[in-house]
Parts: sequence; C-alpha cells; structure tokens
Amino acid sequence: MSVTVRVPAKVNVQLAVGGARPDGFHDLANVFLAVGLYDEVTATPADELRVTCSGPDAGQVPLDRGNLAARAALALAERHGVAPDVHLHIAKDIPVAGGMAGGSADAAGALVACDALWGTGASRDELLDICAELGSDVPFSLVGGAALGTGRGEVLTPLEVGGTFHWVFALADGGLSTPAVYREFDRMWEGHDVPAPEASPELIEALRAGDGAALAAVLSNDLQPAALSLFPALERTLAAGTDGGALAALVSGSGPTTAFLAKDEESARSVAEALVAARTCRAVRVTSGPAPGATVLTSGT
Repeated sequence: MSVTVRVPAKVNVQLAVGGARPDGFHDLANVFLAVGLYDEVTATPADELRVTCSGPDAGQVPLDRGNLAARAALALAERHGVAPDVHLHIAKDIPVAGGMAGGSADAAGALVACDALWGTGASRDELLDICAELGSDVPFSLVGGAALGTGRGEVLTPLEVGGTFHWVFALADGGLSTPAVYREFDRMWEGHDVPAPEASPELIEALRAGDGAALAAVLSNDLQPAALSLFPALERTLAAGTDGGALAALVSGSGPTTAFLAKDEESARSVAEALVAARTCRAVRVTSGPAPGATVLTSGT
C-alpha cells in the first residue's frame, strides 16, 4: 500500500509585509498563485519514519526529522495516536530554497498522503490547522489555486481566477535564507514606520478578470529590495527577462528565484530563450497558473 500526492509550487503576485511583531513574525497581505511545477510525495508503510528524495537539487534536501514533510507526518501521527512509521519519498521538481514554497509543498503532500495511508480521516480544517503549525506557506500548498494569506500568511481567503497566467521562472545559482531576507527587510526599515500590509484591489480584480497586462501593472513584493541587497546579481536576471519581452518581473517570495509574467505561451518561450542567452541564471522553467493544491494521484498496493 502506498499513496502518492502531487503538490504545486507558488508565486507571490503580491507580498505586502508589515513590521516585525512581538513573536518575530510579520503581518502579511500575501496573494498566492499556485503554478504548474510540482513535487510528488509518496507515503509507504515502514518500520520507522524515514525520508528519501530524488530529482534536481535533491542533495540540498534534509532527510532527518527536521524535514517539513517528516514534521507533518509526526504532527498527524501525534494527533491521532498512531505510530509515525512511514517512508516518505519526495520526487522533487520545485526549486530548493527558491522562494517557491517547495518545502511547504512537501509538508502538505506528506500530510495528505499520511492521512490517506493511515486512514486517520482528518477533516480539511484539521489538516489546515496542522499546516499552519508547520509554516506560513503550508496551508496554501494544501489548497492551491489563488488565495490571499493574512496574519503571517496562514489565514487564507480563496480568490477567483478568470484565466490562465503564463510564467517563466529563472533559478538562481545559489540560495537565500527566508529568515535572512526578513532580517534584511527589518534592517532596511529600521527607524521608519512600516505601513500596514493591505491587499491590492486592482490586483485581485486582475486575477478575477484573467487579465495579464493588468496583473503585470500591479505585481509587487516588499521583500524584493531586501533580496536584491543580499543577492545583487538578481538585478541582471530581472533586466534580462524584461528586455526579453516579459510583461513584468519580480523576485518570487524571499527569492532568489525570479518570476516573469508573459503575455501568452509563445511569449513565455521567448522570455525563457532570452534568459538562457543572458546566462544570468542556472536554469529556466516555463509554466502557468493557477494550479490545483495537494492532489492524490495514486492510492493502492
């Protein structure tokens, strides 16, 4: 018996960041869009909890109990009084440490896979509650589509999307630590009042209408200056994609992956070719969104 669950990457089409809270987190207005780059998490009975990983960047994925997928299995097992004896295999295609919520996706995938494998019968609300305990981006990896995340990003309001948006992602040669980017954000705002984060009505309407040009005009990421401060070479990649015909370019989440919105599939391929020719990144991926959240692909012997 094994269960395989597919989980999507995300891009933040808006990431509005407030000042640091007493608990160290930041209040956010975070508009997520799931995109068609996926990890697959397979849960199989085992004598003990173990994690394996294959695919690009697999060597960068921790395989101990600190892995978010392992923590998801442990959290579900503890709630339901079952032994966390499971082999979790992650077939990784989402960039590692790239600001696209790959680890969060694996956590959501493990949670859904273990729930099905163990027959724990957890409700959607319970799964979302565990997701929120694991990390700010994990709940969205479960639900997919598009959503506004408030609080620290874990309180989700689904958003309507009226069409397909075409994206190109440039994978940087190196990583960025999300906590380090937030620390740099705090440093850059030191001595100034950080505005309260608010979702853009124009952006939400552009998603609803499926209007790529309108969305391009309002894409924003308050963490981008901090990411660029720590990883200045990303400026060249952003410029290469824009020069290559992208409607808009931004750092994805905390980076260092950069995201380029294209007019259509053909334009996306042209932007990708321009990025490859510029040689400012290690790899380029073309895809579209929205994409569904955690989805069971197989469940059987």
